[in-house]
Amino acid sequence: MRDFTAAAVQIAPVPGPLTAEGVTANLARAVEYVERCAEATGAELIVLPESCTTGFTPGVPAARLYELVSAVPGPISEPLQKVAARLGVHVCLGTYRRGPAPGIVHNAAVLIGPSGDILGIYDKTHPFGPEDAARGGWTTVGSTVTVVETELGSIGMAICFDGDFPELWRIQAVRGAAVICRPSALLRSADIWELTTRARAYDNHVYVIGANAVGADPGGVLYFGNSIIVTPIAEVVARAASHESWISARIHPDSALKSLTPGSSVPQRFDHLADRNLALYGRYATDLLGPAQSPFHHD
Repeated sequence: MRDFTAAAVQIAPVPGPLTAEGVTANLARAVEYVERCAEATGAELIVLPESCTTGFTPGVPAARLYELVSAVPGPISEPLQKVAARLGVHVCLGTYRRGPAPGIVHNAAVLIGPSGDILGIYDKTHPFGPEDAARGGWTTVGSTVTVVETELGSIGMAICFDGDFPELWRIQAVRGAAVICRPSALLRSADIWELTTRARAYDNHVYVIGANAVGADPGGVLYFGNSIIVTPIAEVVARAASHESWISARIHPDSALKSLTPGSSVPQRFDHLADRNLALYGRYATDLLGPAQSPFHHD
């Protein structure tokens, strides 16, 4: 892994009923902001919000959403592939994408390389409430973890509500991820957004680039932005406000774990990956992998 500048872009989708013209406009907006961000910051990795090609709540059934998006690679990703190649940057695109059969739509994070090629696709493995097709929603749950080797280093991906599930992040860290992109359209509080992003960075000693949506989506849902970039010791080194914008920060792998806390003279002497109690986890594997429910759960 080497030093580089990473950025998170937060943009608003076109409001109102989702149409093909709206998808085209959203893609154009994403391209515009990637271009402006790269020129202003020199970022080599630019992360866009979750489902920024449509908005998170599409306001249409899964069958119609399937028609409005495409497979990846395809028209839903090609404008970002072209701008990535033109600028020579990595782009993490949050978008819905067509699955293997009509009506199947995945909520995806797509990592595009500086050649314009698709380096990896991650489908959200923890749908948030009403989006889950199993509950009458519009997205089908993903089933794989994605970590991509790039010229910048190993990059993993997680999407929004995935941030509440430490197991997914730990798998990526164990597989070598040094940076994890978190495209999001968070529907809870700014406190929860920051807490989960910083915790996952600290749990696994990884950089997290969290890009959160702003504005209103076709379903009329509002988003608060506050995109953040977090270091492996949970320091927030860049933070956005609540309007369309970008943030950027330098990723410094050699100094990522030098101090116990930001600016401290006390060195970091522990490693959350190396210090895992594997024997304990093995003993309780059935508990870890078995079904469970909060004692405070309400139907």
